[in-house]
Order: sequence, then C-alpha cells, then structure tokens
Amino acid sequence: MGSKKILFLAPYPENKAPSQRLKYEQYYSYIREAGYEITTSSFIDNQFWQIVYKKGNIIKKTFYTIRAYFRRIYDLLRSPGYDIVYVHLWVTPLGFPIFENFLFLFNKKVVYDIDDLIYLGEKGGVNGLIENLKGKSKPIVLMKKAKHVIVCTPKLDEFVKQYNDHTTDISSTINTEVYKLKSDYSIKGKLIIGWSGSHSTSKYLYLLENQLKELNGRIDFKLLVIGDSNFNIDGLDIEAIEWNESTEVMDLSRIDIGLYPLPDEEWVYGKSGLKALQYMALGIPTIATAIGANFRVIENEVSGVLVPLNNPQLWVDNIIKLAENIELRKEMGIKARMRVEEYYSIESNKSRYLHILNNI
Repeated sequence: MGSKKILFLAPYPENKAPSQRLKYEQYYSYIREAGYEITTSSFIDNQFWQIVYKKGNIIKKTFYTIRAYFRRIYDLLRSPGYDIVYVHLWVTPLGFPIFENFLFLFNKKVVYDIDDLIYLGEKGGVNGLIENLKGKSKPIVLMKKAKHVIVCTPKLDEFVKQYNDHTTDISSTINTEVYKLKSDYSIKGKLIIGWSGSHSTSKYLYLLENQLKELNGRIDFKLLVIGDSNFNIDGLDIEAIEWNESTEVMDLSRIDIGLYPLPDEEWVYGKSGLKALQYMALGIPTIATAIGANFRVIENEVSGVLVPLNNPQLWVDNIIKLAENIELRKEMGIKARMRVEEYYSIESNKSRYLHILNNI
C-alpha cells in the first residue's frame, strides 16, 4: 500500500506565520514518518509575503491576489487526488465562501484548523479595507462541513461545537528541543523586561504604559520589545527590534521577566497564550493578564503570575517582586518549563495530530 497523500491549504508561506509555524507545520516530519506524503500550497506566496503587510504596492498586491486565486483553482482541481485536504483558516480570504463550498464537491475528507476567532473579523490594521472584504462566513462553512475541526482554545471549541461534534482542542505548541531552559537567572547589567509580538499587537503593550512609567521610578530596567521596532514610551530605556526567525529564540532568551498583557475583548478569547508559552518554554518567569486561555496555560503564582483586569497595580508589584528575588525567578521559570513540556510541547501533542489524520 502506498503512502497517504495530504494537501495542506494555508494562507501564508511555510515557516513564516506563527499560526502555522507554531501549530501544525511543526508536525510535518512526524506526519511524514507516519507514512503520509505532504503537499503544501499557500494563498500568499513568498513574493506576496514580502509586501502584503506593507502600505502601498496596490498594483503588485492586486496582481499577486489574482495569481493566488488561479493557484487555488488549480488546488481545487487537483484535490480529488488527495486522501485528506487540511485547511488552515480559509481556502481564499475574500468575499463569499465559494471556494470553500467547491472544495467539498471535489473532496469531502477535509480537516479544518482554526486559529483565533477569525469569524468575528479583525479591526483596523494596515489593511483595513482588506479586513472588511474578508469573508466572515467562510470559517462557518468549513466548521460545518469538515470531517474534523482542530481548534486552539476552549472558547473556540465551544463555538465550533455548535456546528460540528468532531473537534479537538490543541494549543499552539513549542519545540522544546529548540527552546532550552535558562541556565542562569542572575541579572547582568540592567534587568530586562521583555515582550514579543507584532506591529498589530504592540497596542497591547501600550496598555501597561502607566505601570511601566511608575516602575521606571522604582527599579532600573530595560524594556526589550521584539516585533515592533517603532515601539516607544517616552522616558523609558527601550530596545525595540524587528522579529527575526533566525534569532527569535536567542532574542527571547535575553528576557528576565516576560510580559503578556491583553485587553478584555472577545477577539482575545481566541488566543492560545502562545507568547506566554514561548517565554515559559525558556524558563522565563511570565506575568500575563488573567483572561481566556491564560488561565489554563499558567498556574497562578506557580508557573507564572496572572493579573486580574481590575487590578493593574499588580503588574508593578509582581515585576518588582520578581526583580528582587532570583530564587523566585528561578523557581517559577523551572515550573513554567515543566508545564510546557508536559502539556504544550510537540512531543506531548504529536500523537493527537496523527490520531485525527489516521481516523479521517
């Protein structure tokens, strides 16, 4: 018997976007070892990826979008030749769910992977017009018709269950072979308080502006911001750098205390706590907003600290507490690493992906 064939239909090029890179893409080698032949096709190709989130380039973006639609037509036509089609987020991003419905005419053995509450639609951002054109009904069609739906938070699981009983909640996961536990918790020079994200999510770090300014008068620290090189709060010592895949782990490893602030918005309930997991995997003590999936990721005051939405002063108090206590940083960091290994590592989740694929 030959190997089974899987066609992965993704929005973004391989190994670029966290929603793919830190979810199912990490499992490709295990899926291949289990006897599957993998073909990947992204709507946004590598050329399009270079400009898609930058302002301007309208003619190029239009050309690349049209080309992407032709690529998807080809994907639909070849999909009957695959044992499974694995769709992440949507088949095409704009308009009505035409391509999504057509897919099920060509191949009914579809696994749907949804990350974030994309059916709500995103607000603002560089491509505000594009966000408004995105088809909000596409995820619903895929949820209803897929053989199995993979979600990443309890909130998403609860929502999808309205349409499909066959769901599995698998969080974003960490490669603990790449993310190594800190070996030294002493502070060399300034304490480094760190945050990692993107241009679109750095607004969440600005939520702590007042707390960081208060902190600045009480302890000596540098704020390391990874993912938005334009981030600035007057009066603070800030090192703001772009995210870089090749240096990501090394950049994160510089952090002494990791921050993961979030607002009380419905969109947030679809987030899997990925940034907290990245800090935790490196043994970095993490302070996060007590909301959504963070409740299951972090055991409060054991493997991290959860700050209630109505008590922002606790950000200041806990940062100072951790800054002044090397043993507490070490103890919390080690327990955080253990939690990731047990529940949120590739090793502890690979069998779950294979179980789904084997039972389609």
